[in-house]
Amino acid sequence: MFQVLGGPKRLCNGVTRRDLLSVGGLSLCGVGGPALLPSLAGAEPTEKLPETVLPGFGRAKNVILLYLFGGPSHLETLDMKPQAPIEIRGKLQSIDSTLPGLHLCEHLPNMAQVMDRVTVVRSLTHPWNFHGMQYATTGSPEGSIPLEETLGHPQHQPFLGSVVNYFDQQRRGPKPHGAIPDNLMLPFLLSSRRSAARYTPPSAMYLGSRFDPIWTEFRGEATRSAIRRSHGPATEFRDPYLGVQRDCRFLIAAEADLPNDFSLDRLNRRRTLLDQLETLRRNLDQQAGRSVLDQKRELAFSLLDSRAIRAAFDLEKEPAKLRDEYGMTLFGQSTLQARRLVEAGCRFVTVVWDEFGQLNAGWDTHVDHYNRLTGELLPGLDLAFSALIRDLESRGLLDDTLVLVMNEMGRTPRFEGEGRGHWGRAYTNFFAGAGLKRGNIIGRTDAIGATVADRPLTAKDTLATIYHLIGINPSSTLDDRLNRPVPLCHDGKVIREMLA
Repeated sequence: MFQVLGGPKRLCNGVTRRDLLSVGGLSLCGVGGPALLPSLAGAEPTEKLPETVLPGFGRAKNVILLYLFGGPSHLETLDMKPQAPIEIRGKLQSIDSTLPGLHLCEHLPNMAQVMDRVTVVRSLTHPWNFHGMQYATTGSPEGSIPLEETLGHPQHQPFLGSVVNYFDQQRRGPKPHGAIPDNLMLPFLLSSRRSAARYTPPSAMYLGSRFDPIWTEFRGEATRSAIRRSHGPATEFRDPYLGVQRDCRFLIAAEADLPNDFSLDRLNRRRTLLDQLETLRRNLDQQAGRSVLDQKRELAFSLLDSRAIRAAFDLEKEPAKLRDEYGMTLFGQSTLQARRLVEAGCRFVTVVWDEFGQLNAGWDTHVDHYNRLTGELLPGLDLAFSALIRDLESRGLLDDTLVLVMNEMGRTPRFEGEGRGHWGRAYTNFFAGAGLKRGNIIGRTDAIGATVADRPLTAKDTLATIYHLIGINPSSTLDDRLNRPVPLCHDGKVIREMLA
């Protein structure tokens, strides 16, 4: 079962059915900020006619975004430099793939067999060396640490999935009661399972909170543990990204009663949630009535009562063999769950490989670089991505489903102590499915992977291409809270080489 709280705040665990219905699925990402004000819900899209007609427009009926938070090392994944000095290339070896000219890390053997279905972009670049999910997945033209870490930052722009949901509803109206929602994020609220500073979860911002991503909650026991070392003492964590039991699941309804292991910490978190909701309700009453609250309550009832939603989240319906092919890890089972959701009618599903436990987890390999890559990160990605491509293909869904593997940066060409640092000047994303060329490499970095040597591109260019394939003109604008037109991708241009 999965608590669908309609948006971010890091206390998804253990809210009762009564609490959920009172909350009405409210997004807490914008509590105290502009995202929940009804005055912002009237933004109108302006779609400009394209100057040229490009292939693939509107080919993608569904989207699965696999977001690798932390910045994977391009030098140990899809942009290896086997001829570079050892201090650059590292000690991992490269292997051939089914895509001529593309060599993958030896720990990605399953992915190597499906790369002939994939477009690889190896020339993404920006000038910032910090975690930038907001920059990577929204139209924000620049990155900054305050932008990434400040809730309700005035320069935040709507998340990609929220924009898609918004345009769809403008064209076709909302989905009927009980239908699968169209903007879901797995497995849990961004940064809610790590210590130290939090990163701001994506939101719909001035489009209105009803277009916020609906975050899910994971229930399951980890089967393996790992020693994590960051800025503090080494600590052992039982980490679901290393392995999970077969009865793991994603919550689609609130628990009817408090669980037996309900702790004081969880009680305090719930109390904090309810305090925030009371403040929010008072603000809504004072400013513009209860329309947003009513919409969220209606969504909560719909989610609780829908047989289609419950069926879509029943992972145990999948054969054990297929679940093993995806990998019995949190990322593997989340990716399989994403496939089940798009098959059931969800338009846009995001799976975030998030940090878990201490700082410098996820793909942020400042410390214990090799052990984490070879024992956790590369094997988990290898199984999940290759299984997803084969699974979609076997079901006849790959031609209609756009698969995006994105991240915010790469890693430094030279090691910094026990790992590689942040590096925005050169990094790699890869894509497959609806409207894309198969077996395609775009761009090139220099001999040590430090700078882009050919076809420099930005995250705004990838967004423009994604919108094009989804059927949204990337030159469209949205009106912000001050009725100013804001471009979806700013100066981003469709990457024509990606299109079939």
